[in-house]
Amino acid sequence: MFGQGRTSTEIARILEVSDESVRRWRRVWEEGGADALRRRPATGRPPKLDDTQVEQVRTALERGAQAHGFEADLWTLERVGLVAERMTGVSLSRASVWRLLTGRLGWSLQRPERRAVERDESEIARWIAHEWPRIKKGR
Repeated sequence: MFGQGRTSTEIARILEVSDESVRRWRRVWEEGGADALRRRPATGRPPKLDDTQVEQVRTALERGAQAHGFEADLWTLERVGLVAERMTGVSLSRASVWRLLTGRLGWSLQRPERRAVERDESEIARWIAHEWPRIKKGR
């Protein structure tokens, strides 16, 4: 868009970003061309686990928690951290385990539904169909 002669304001509106961002990008583009605008690798400390180790952990987690000696087949951050340490020899903090699960593995938080053992689905359906409308009308 810079090469087409568009203004910073016009580009900002099209891309839905701030004018300041476009002005900063324009300065970079004028100094180094389109290659200078390309995404750079993230800076900072490298991850504790390499891609091969992450795949080892993924494979282990997919086997389930009970396969690793836990009583319930439920993953917690602590359990995942223990399994990751057993598989890779690398100790991870809870925050690192969370980043591993959500960032590198693409998993999300899942909570088991808590349901009473006595729950009767047919009685619930009957109540919703018959009792709830009666109660609602009484308002």
